[in-house]
Amino acid sequence: MSGTTPVNRRTVLRWGAGAGLAVAAAPLIAACGDGGTAAKAEAKSARLLPTTAVRNVGARPDLPGTAAGVPSAYLTYPANPIRATKGTPLKGAKTITAVTETFAPLPPERGKNAAWREIEKLLGAKVDFTAVPADDYPAKFSTMVAGDQLPDVFMYPETGGVDNKAAFLQAKCVDLGPHLSGDKVKDYPNLAAIPEYAWQGAIFGGKLYGIPLTRNGTAGAGFYRADLFAQAGVSSLDEIDSVERLVDLAKELTDEKKDRYFFISGAGTLLAQSLGAQSSWKHDTKTGKWTYQLEDDKYRHSVEIAAKLYKDGCYYPGTVQMSGAQKAQYTDLFKNGKGAYVSDGMPAYLTPGTGYVDTMAAIDKSFDVRPMVPVGGDAVVWTNNTALSYCFITKADDKRVKEILRLADFAASPFGSVEYTLIKYGVEGVDHKRDKDGTPVLTKQGTQDTTVPWGFLGSATPAFFSATSSDATRHVHEAYTKLIPLLIDEPTLAYTSPTWDSKGLGSLNTIHSDGIKDIVTGRKPMSSYDAVVKKWRNAGGDQCRAEFEQASQKGKK
Repeated sequence: MSGTTPVNRRTVLRWGAGAGLAVAAAPLIAACGDGGTAAKAEAKSARLLPTTAVRNVGARPDLPGTAAGVPSAYLTYPANPIRATKGTPLKGAKTITAVTETFAPLPPERGKNAAWREIEKLLGAKVDFTAVPADDYPAKFSTMVAGDQLPDVFMYPETGGVDNKAAFLQAKCVDLGPHLSGDKVKDYPNLAAIPEYAWQGAIFGGKLYGIPLTRNGTAGAGFYRADLFAQAGVSSLDEIDSVERLVDLAKELTDEKKDRYFFISGAGTLLAQSLGAQSSWKHDTKTGKWTYQLEDDKYRHSVEIAAKLYKDGCYYPGTVQMSGAQKAQYTDLFKNGKGAYVSDGMPAYLTPGTGYVDTMAAIDKSFDVRPMVPVGGDAVVWTNNTALSYCFITKADDKRVKEILRLADFAASPFGSVEYTLIKYGVEGVDHKRDKDGTPVLTKQGTQDTTVPWGFLGSATPAFFSATSSDATRHVHEAYTKLIPLLIDEPTLAYTSPTWDSKGLGSLNTIHSDGIKDIVTGRKPMSSYDAVVKKWRNAGGDQCRAEFEQASQKGKK
């Protein structure tokens, strides 16, 4: 499921967390100037989008990407990285302050961090970086907003921040259109390589505000144990030619005596996409009608199948009821061999050290984890992972804005460049050493120094690489060659609904997800589905629909 700002695996799992934050931060909007402008339902003008271009600084992919969106993949690391920025981009600039979330342990301070110092040397200025644990970031953001203490550049919380985002951005942040729209982005070639789909979510109130933290377009459909599938006679996902065959496989691989079940946590994404269900919203361009996911018969059917699978004992006990805060618990169950399939987003696959590939190889080398792809002739793929979030620049003069954009351009340097290598692996000889294949391998110091989240100031063009498994790199690239052609449009990328912006990731999602969990686990019968739909509509869903319809009608004029 996805919102107006495209969502990712963490956002999906943590949707409810931002609801209270919006209320806490809202008073600031009333205090901004004349109270800010009211949020409007509107179409996002394509004229505001930067002109995107392919970026190549010399690293040749072993498995090339495609113009349609399949990322390039690399089986070896470039032996001689090339610069992706020129000179010292921030020479003469005053210290820049930055605040973002982080999923890693907090980094050592500058004085004890060789990578941080080397990056600043290359930049030509200091960057006072504050990294905040992801689970604490919404509260940190709320405090910064309420105290009017925003840094020069900051990451917007994945789970949502203020109630009236358009008014907040207008009051506090720089309109980046004059700097980045159209060909203006050519001054920042690494930012220009960010795919167009990621920029769409940066438009609010008819202006371009954000810098995307780009993802791969879709989060995929989770991960599966290829070794277990093979034991059941399935050597390729192409052999699962229908949802019925998937259901049979789920029953076959569930073995209560071995404490092994097919599904760890939800199966909804896989089942729904395999049946051809829509993503969050569907827009009929002929009639102008907008339909929400709960109202889609194919999605409803996926819930019905999930409930039957639950009744048949195919889910690991207790995992369907787990919340996003318990994500580590159910993903650990899968990593430890307790399931054949887990629902999670693709970014978690190749993450060095903590991703599925590295973690499961350390637990048991026989575990063969691979990306799942929706199955059957009706399968679709949701456009639901276009960006992790966005960074915004607080109001400043043009000179300062250009300096911060050059910092973001540095952070967005592509795979294999000098800048990318510094950000990911730190200083050679201190933070990393090259192995026999030329791959940078982090030292103990490097595992600490490289946790400064520079990549959350601007994102590199998506690319796949694993220092530990070339097979895994091939698997994820192959998965995307199947996923990308099945992508369906996500209409909320092109339109804004104020009610969806404020409630879609919070209270409305809670009604949706809690209602489906009740049905799947048997706490309520399938006949209660219509009541869930009605509750969702009355709580603001119909208002979202009306706003999207209004916005799309305006877009025709």
